Amino acid sequence: MIKIMDRLLLFIYSLIIGALSVVILALGARWIPQSTTNLWVRELYSGKLWLMVTVIAIAVIILLISLRFFYVSVKRGNASAPSIDQRTEFGDIRISMETVENLALKAAGKQRGVKDLKARIRIAEAGLIIMLRAVVDGESSIPVLTEDIQRAVKNHVEEVTGIPVADVTVFVANIIQTQTFKSRVE
Repeated sequence: MIKIMDRLLLFIYSLIIGALSVVILALGARWIPQSTTNLWVRELYSGKLWLMVTVIAIAVIILLISLRFFYVSVKRGNASAPSIDQRTEFGDIRISMETVENLALKAAGKQRGVKDLKARIRIAEAGLIIMLRAVVDGESSIPVLTEDIQRAVKNHVEEVTGIPVADVTVFVANIIQTQTFKSRVE
């Protein structure tokens, strides 16, 4: 939500700065006559409350947006991807969550009957929680297939990463309809 808000603020900020740049360019190039400029300044200083409030509001909005972008630019972000950190006698090991996800997908994808997979990984105190969403071909028993997937994923991820897997959940989202062609007899 914050990223969407920042993008919206950046869009508004760009429009305002772009419009101000065009006005300043027109003033600098003397495309706007001096009499018009003097009229604008006179209107601003003539004491019209609505004009003063409008100018002050626009200036405050630009200042606030500028401060927000300054804060975002200097804020120390968490640029590194989420990872699992382990300490060994030789030093630290960091394994990205994407790596674990790819290992789970690789192990599950080797099972016969699996057509489409998506994975999500969470970290719990007992170990990793791996959630898989699968589309299967419907040719084999779903309970047997999902149990094979769970076993394969758990063993493969634990073997490769050394991280205990607490739970592997398989959600069978759908089965693929195999097309059967009927021969036409004429």
